[in-house]
Amino acid sequence: MSSAFLEMNASEGAGGDRPMNDINTTPLVDVMLVLLIVFMITVPVITQTVPVNLPQVRNQATETKPENINISVNKEGQVFWNQGLLPDNNALLERLKNSAQMVPQPELHIRADQQTRYEFVGRVILDAQRAGIQKVGFITEPGAVGG
Repeated sequence: MSSAFLEMNASEGAGGDRPMNDINTTPLVDVMLVLLIVFMITVPVITQTVPVNLPQVRNQATETKPENINISVNKEGQVFWNQGLLPDNNALLERLKNSAQMVPQPELHIRADQQTRYEFVGRVILDAQRAGIQKVGFITEPGAVGG
């Protein structure tokens, strides 16, 4: 009877044949720390870019001069030259060519409705480029303060 008692105590105490119910997290923590160190070292190398002088942000109102050209485009694609409706893009191109020859050359300010398709604004920009206008700007409403 004593030999059976010794065998049972030996198998329970050593824990030899029982499956292990706990997960050993030490190797997982070691791998995560190594990955963290690798990323901390490589991220500054990855974020380096070509040195470029970026333009500074200016938040000042546009100076409205009488010689500036104000082009408005409504959501239907109609183009207005200083409040006057232009019949087509050829008329716009001719007027822009005449203005491009002025010294000093006037600035072109484009105002487009929020619902205007990009195609209509793109046509105005293309005509300005064909005419040789050097300065083109977009007029927008100022956003909310702090947003």
